[in-house]
Amino acid sequence: MSEKKKLTQGDLNRAYLLWYFFSHGCYSYERLQGLGFCHTMIPIINRLYTNVEEKILALKRHLVFFNTQPAVGSVIHGLVASMEESRANGAEIDDAAINGVKTSLMGPLAGVGDAIYQGLFTVIFASIGISLAAEGNVLGPIIFIALQFLVNWFGGYYMFMYGYKFGLGMFENVLAGSGLLQRLTESAGIVGMMVIGALSARHVALKFVLKFNIGRTAVEIQPILDRIMPSLLPLVLVLVTWKLLEKRSPTKVIGYLAVIGIVGSYLKIF
Repeated sequence: MSEKKKLTQGDLNRAYLLWYFFSHGCYSYERLQGLGFCHTMIPIINRLYTNVEEKILALKRHLVFFNTQPAVGSVIHGLVASMEESRANGAEIDDAAINGVKTSLMGPLAGVGDAIYQGLFTVIFASIGISLAAEGNVLGPIIFIALQFLVNWFGGYYMFMYGYKFGLGMFENVLAGSGLLQRLTESAGIVGMMVIGALSARHVALKFVLKFNIGRTAVEIQPILDRIMPSLLPLVLVLVTWKLLEKRSPTKVIGYLAVIGIVGSYLKIF
């Protein structure tokens, strides 16, 4: 009876390091993160397979299209490592089963990962960094980068090891039965929008300086708007910018805003 093949913690750590630092190392529109995924699996494949032909087939198996959010999506790598380990020990797991897991999970996990990391964490960390940088504190960008690194590193590591430890069955139950991912995505989106609103109100500066003379009385527009709704103009600017970004490139939108700001300031409107 042959000895059972087992991945070591070192193998898993090396695989995660490769994913964390090189998930987008060779990015293309044909396979997106496919080469990054294959690169990640090299320590796993080297541990489980000794035959050169088996290694070649395993590498080809992981060269297919793949794309997900790197931190939350790293649970897929743990799951696949567990499946590869079972396959190397004789389990009836074919290429289609492994690729099916990757294909079915990468979309939902990309959605929840983007909502949590880009829609929530990045916005909160950016608000902290921007607040400090606006006061001339050099720690602003440093803290932003450090917080981004830590939350991505430890979150991704936990998800990677979670996927390997609990295997495919438990995680499929979470996806199918509890609705946890959907609730988590919605909650993260709500909190992220609240943070963006607060950040816009604090840091987007836009006021009317235009005045009208009615008889001998000068009427200012900005105090009237403030009584209607504080920070109304920044809110309108953010919403208009958001709509423009749906139809125009960010570079063009920045150009539009620059022109409006220069002209409005010159004409003493804003």
